[in-house]
Amino acid sequence: MNWRALIVKAAAVFGLAFAAPAAAEPIMLDSASVGDSFTVGFDGFVDGGSSLEGLSSEITLTLDSIVNGVYNFSYSVTNTGSTTDGVSSRVSSFAFNTNPDITGASSTGTYAFTNTDSNYPNGIGRVDVCFQGTNTGSCAGGGSAGLFDGETGTGTLSLDFGTAPASLTLDDFYVRYQSVSGLGDVTSASGRQTSTSGGTDVPAPGMMLLFALATLALFAGTRRRRFAMPQTAPALAYA
Repeated sequence: MNWRALIVKAAAVFGLAFAAPAAAEPIMLDSASVGDSFTVGFDGFVDGGSSLEGLSSEITLTLDSIVNGVYNFSYSVTNTGSTTDGVSSRVSSFAFNTNPDITGASSTGTYAFTNTDSNYPNGIGRVDVCFQGTNTGSCAGGGSAGLFDGETGTGTLSLDFGTAPASLTLDDFYVRYQSVSGLGDVTSASGRQTSTSGGTDVPAPGMMLLFALATLALFAGTRRRRFAMPQTAPALAYA
């Protein structure tokens, strides 16, 4: 059996099945990441459905410092929806998950209120932390603060871990749209992460599997050559 060929074929199959697109990959940060920025782009959707035309936004986070177990960031949020397409919205909050879990969070600026371990709408479920423009006590939204189409807001946020972890992973980024108009019966929606740039991507499980299979294929090929029997020349016949 040609094990090397079989492994290569398996790698291709697993790659198609499990390799996650880079856009959805988490971001890993550590002490060497201070000063680094990354930008996350979002679509808009309702209850897990397809993207809604006219709803879009982006967030840029910059790791400013790590002090006594607290990761400190500056943020910039932009509602990138157009003012000329007949659809308008207000980005009222943004959220993400952390690994390890945070013990507390605080923020300033446009989104100066925080909630931890709270439910996010449109079938997303519980998130580790969200940042809001209005103090509603819930990540589900409410109030009238936030950013309308074309507007940008800034501020700072801090994630407290008690004791600073050697590294921090941020993933499952979301935003909340309210005051939606121009989309029929849709008056509120959420947005999911569609693109990521900057920072350090955490390898997706499928890519890690591909690397392991490729390494195994290389080993199998080397082992096969090592133990292959050398061919011998045919014996000469003498009269």
